[in-house]
Amino acid sequence: MIVALVLLAAGLTGCSAVRFGYNQAPELVYWWLDGYADFDDAQSRRVREMLGQWFAWHRRTQLPDYAGLLQRAQVDVLADTTPDRVCRWWHELRRRGEGAVDQALPAAADLIPTLSAQQLKHIEARYLRNDEEFRRDYLAADPAQRLKDSVKRTLERAEFLYGTLDDEQRERVARLVAASPFDAESWNAERLQRRNETLQMLRRLSAEPADRDAALATLRAHVLRLSRSPREPYRQYQQKLETYNCAFAASLHNATTPTQRQAAAAKLKGWEGDFRALATAAD
Repeated sequence: MIVALVLLAAGLTGCSAVRFGYNQAPELVYWWLDGYADFDDAQSRRVREMLGQWFAWHRRTQLPDYAGLLQRAQVDVLADTTPDRVCRWWHELRRRGEGAVDQALPAAADLIPTLSAQQLKHIEARYLRNDEEFRRDYLAADPAQRLKDSVKRTLERAEFLYGTLDDEQRERVARLVAASPFDAESWNAERLQRRNETLQMLRRLSAEPADRDAALATLRAHVLRLSRSPREPYRQYQQKLETYNCAFAASLHNATTPTQRQAAAAKLKGWEGDFRALATAAD
C-alpha cells in the first residue's frame, strides 16, 4: 500500500508527521519510482500527473474508509482477541491494499510500453541492489544472528503500537519468533522468482506493445500471481505462516496491560483524526 510505503520511507511517528508525509506522498513516490526507471522528461511529466490523480482518488475515497477502520480498531484493541479475529482484520487490510494497487494499473499500462531497453536495465540493476539489501537484513550467515534480528524487528513493531513492553512480554515475543515457521530462504527464493517474472513481463510489454486493454489484463494477471503464488509449496508455506502470525498477534495482544491497550487506542485515534483531516482537505 502506497501510504505504508510513504510512512516507512519518511520514518514518521507523530500525528502531524502523518499529515505532512501524506501531503508529500506524490513527490516521495515519484522519486521512489524514478529510482527504478530513471524517467525521461516526457515520462516524468506523465508520472507526476498519474500520481496526482491517484492520490486525489485515494484521499477522496480511501482515507475516509481507513478512518472508519481505525475507529473500529480503537474498540477492538481494548479487549482480548482471537487468531480468527486478527486474520479477519488482516484480510480487510489486504483487500484495501489490492484495491489501491488495481486503481494504479491503468496508468501503469500506459507507462510501461514507453520504457526503453536502457530503462529496463536500470530497473534490473535496482532489483539487484534490493537483493543485496535483503541478504543483509534477512540472510545473516549465523542463524543466531538471524533470530536476533527478527526478534528486534518484531519488538520494534509491537512497541510502536503498544509502547514499551515489559521483560515477560519481550520474552514471549522472543519465544514466538523462535517458533515461527518464517523461512527467509523460502521467501527469498520466491521473491527472486517474482522479480524475474516481473522483468519478463516488463520486457514483453515494452518490446511488443499490446493494446491498452490487453496490457491491463496482463498487469492484473501478474498482480494476482504476486498475491497468490503459482507455486503450490510456497502457497502452502504462506498460508501456514499467516495462520501462525495471526495466533502470534493474538497471543501478544492478550498479554498486554490495560495501560498498553489504552496507549494503542490513543495512537489509533490520532491516526483516525489525521486521515479524516486529510480527506476533508480534498473537498
